[in-house]
Amino acid sequence: MKIHAKDFRVHEGDKVDLKKWPTKVEPAYKTKDQYKKLLKEHVAHLSSQQQLLYADNRFAVLLIFQAMDAAGKDGAIRHVMSGVNPQGCQVFSFKHPSAAELEHDFLWRTTRDLPGRGKIGIFNRSYYEEVLIVRVHRELLVGEGLPDPPRHDTEIWHDRYRSIMDLEKHLHVNGTRIVKFFLHLSKEEQRKRFLERIDDPEKNWKFSRADIAEREFWKRYMEVYGECLGATSSDHAPWYVVPADDKENARLIVSRIVLDTFEELKMSYPETSPERRQELLSIRKQLVK
Repeated sequence: MKIHAKDFRVHEGDKVDLKKWPTKVEPAYKTKDQYKKLLKEHVAHLSSQQQLLYADNRFAVLLIFQAMDAAGKDGAIRHVMSGVNPQGCQVFSFKHPSAAELEHDFLWRTTRDLPGRGKIGIFNRSYYEEVLIVRVHRELLVGEGLPDPPRHDTEIWHDRYRSIMDLEKHLHVNGTRIVKFFLHLSKEEQRKRFLERIDDPEKNWKFSRADIAEREFWKRYMEVYGECLGATSSDHAPWYVVPADDKENARLIVSRIVLDTFEELKMSYPETSPERRQELLSIRKQLVK
């Protein structure tokens, strides 16, 4: 299967029912060796694109990953970005906000970590937690110190969607290109991965009782994710629903979409002026001597 980004994209205004989106598709590889070869090619191309991003110095790229537990966010980030220069890329993981972070608006803590021009930023979870986990566990709003808590759910989530969309539009206009991935895992595959974490002593640290507690809210999470994806996917900051039951294929899909994003930027290395060229030739003569 050839990977086409449009097959996984949520278009602006779409109504998203995640029950209708697959968690597994025909893989882009036939053997493990072919998977490794394809991923290696993607990683090498991404490395050259990162160098071009830095030299061009007009854009920043922000990759956002959201998913249920055990969907493979960490693995996707680690494998896809394995060839990237660490000096030009930073990964931030956002869990429960600290007491200091709760003293600010819900976008504050992530805004501090946005990438500068020429760099790649990766958010492993993000400000979207504030319309996902906070919506499933509405009691979390109590600790956020809102000055005038809304009486109706639709009001606060609509306002937060609008705040997010306004931020992403602002960032786009100022050169930050945002790509958002929802790794779509089936409940059955999550069960298998949880069992693997329990059975493998080296993976025990990845598992906690809280993971099982959240699993009880699976149906509600799918509803909330579906609404969020439809409400916040846009032409300038699209969501991609990546089938995640096959980890290897998910990594290939993610890397292909990231490469497509870079290629659409039409970047180029700075041109050397005639004066600069003469200067370089003069320096070269001195070095040759």
